[in-house]
Amino acid sequence: MLNLGCDAVLECVGAESAIQQAGQLARAGAVIGRVGVPQTQPNTNTMFWKNVGLRGGIASATTHDKTLLLKAVLDGEIDPGKVFNKRFDLADIQKAYEAMDKREAIKSLVIVADK
Repeated sequence: MLNLGCDAVLECVGAESAIQQAGQLARAGAVIGRVGVPQTQPNTNTMFWKNVGLRGGIASATTHDKTLLLKAVLDGEIDPGKVFNKRFDLADIQKAYEAMDKREAIKSLVIVADK
């Protein structure tokens, strides 16, 4: 693996392998930020000896944030297609979660209603 020696690394997957990879990318003294709920408790021994911090918490998703983000998407300022790589109808929501669980989808876009 290429060690870029990053001062800060953001990990958004939650899988132990992703957290370990973030630890390998971080330079000594860096901080790894993780968003969301981790799947497992990572082994942080390697990070400890490099003096790498691991911080994180549940992502804030308040009504204000949702309104702001929706407007940014509708105004074309943010392209959610870079995050969502599979689409599902609301009736297939179970398949959407299964695709993410099986790592077949990064994020599943659930279409609630067509215009």
